[in-house]
Amino acid sequence: MRLTDEQRALRETAAEFAAEHLAPHAIEWDQAKHFPVDVLRKAAQLGMGGVYLPEDLGGSALGRLDGVLVFEALATGCPSLAAYISIHNMVATMIDKFGDDAQRHRYLPRMSTMDTFGSYCLTEPDAGSDAAALSTRARREGDEYVLDGVKQFISGAGISDVHVVLARTGGPGARGISAFIVDRDTPGVSFGPNEIKMGWNAQPTRQVIFDGARVPASALLGGEGNGFRVAMSALDGGRLNISACSLGGAEAALGMAVRHLSERSAFGEKLSEKQALQFRLADMRTDLEAARTLLWRAADALDHGEDTATQLSAMAKRFCTDTGFEVANQALQLHGGYGYLAEYGLEKIVRDLRVHQILEGTNEIMRVIISRRMLQEAS
Repeated sequence: MRLTDEQRALRETAAEFAAEHLAPHAIEWDQAKHFPVDVLRKAAQLGMGGVYLPEDLGGSALGRLDGVLVFEALATGCPSLAAYISIHNMVATMIDKFGDDAQRHRYLPRMSTMDTFGSYCLTEPDAGSDAAALSTRARREGDEYVLDGVKQFISGAGISDVHVVLARTGGPGARGISAFIVDRDTPGVSFGPNEIKMGWNAQPTRQVIFDGARVPASALLGGEGNGFRVAMSALDGGRLNISACSLGGAEAALGMAVRHLSERSAFGEKLSEKQALQFRLADMRTDLEAARTLLWRAADALDHGEDTATQLSAMAKRFCTDTGFEVANQALQLHGGYGYLAEYGLEKIVRDLRVHQILEGTNEIMRVIISRRMLQEAS
């Protein structure tokens, strides 16, 4: 697939931003668990706060292929922050797609500038992969809904201003779920402590707790009973973006490995002259290119509304996140003991990329989606 001049320029702009504003501070932010709000707002000035939003709401009006180019480039600087920007954009896209005019104009201009940050509240302590089993409830009382429940593993929680929350308004199963836009300062909304995590330390992850939280009926997003549709509509794009973040992190790790092998000697010759290591580099590059090709194919399918888009997005998410982690892990191995030291930044990339195999639907669930479509087609 050939990129246009505009797409190449877009990717270059994101890569330059990552090199200047993210990469030099990534290790420090990881160790300090610092969420650099000011830097994210600089990214928004380049259009990265509303990647898919229409221009009249401050967005960049880009397609999904454009988006994966942006997120891969950003992740070369810091996968954790690139992934948060993806989540923020996913929330904005849900409001744009399913919100009414009042909701869209209230929230999206400020989300485009990242003066307002967004979080996606789907997962619960007892409802992860089985999202339709969520138990957070929203009961109607006059012109309000009252929310009770707990959301788990919420990126940006405690800092984000806007939350798209999935809650049960009806009976069991997917049809009983509705979506709501809930502001951070809503009475009855509170947050757990920042989770101690293996990676993704540059973005906060907390529980979001609803204890009699009252929101107006106008906070309903997409109509009562349509929440599961709202939630699932966002996941294809989210899976593509997290795939791109995996490839960006792995690309940065591979570049480090090439430089290390070119500079370091052992047993009287440069490591880069050892054929076994050359072969390993060749396999890493080939795997990344294969993953990128699948990702671009899936993004193009989503852009054009192909009926295979969900299956292809699942394939890309499974393959790209597995490949990205493996390439980064191999890059660490090629550094020997130095790869294990925090100052080199490789162990951070490995830690950041590991969670990509879990979030936006585990890679086991991706296999379920792929095989289910195959079996449906065969029946």
